[in-house]
Amino acid sequence: MGAIFGWTVLALVFVDELLVMAAFGVWGGAHDPRAVLVWLLPLVAMGVWWAFASPKAPYGGTWVRPLVKVVVFGLGTLALWDAGHEGWAVALLVFSVVVNALALLPSIQVLVEEQRL
Repeated sequence: MGAIFGWTVLALVFVDELLVMAAFGVWGGAHDPRAVLVWLLPLVAMGVWWAFASPKAPYGGTWVRPLVKVVVFGLGTLALWDAGHEGWAVALLVFSVVVNALALLPSIQVLVEEQRL
């Protein structure tokens, strides 16, 4: 596969990560009339993502990184569903599964490993 396809998939993975953070904000806005959770929940999710799931996560590991990704994307999907956006929740789930599965292709993992050096 070409490098353009690989970088497009990686860009979509990043968009997916932004979307899941926004999902936490949507849920927070639907459940906190003072809107504190609108900012707090995405910040907590970003902190967890940085520490355990990002490519350079200080506490990520062979099984920790994928587990945290599944938990964060799963909770983000549930957050949208609980906020009354069932269609968007399903769309986020499908999009997340597809782009993250594509990102596991060996030709795309080579691009990721090149950037870690």
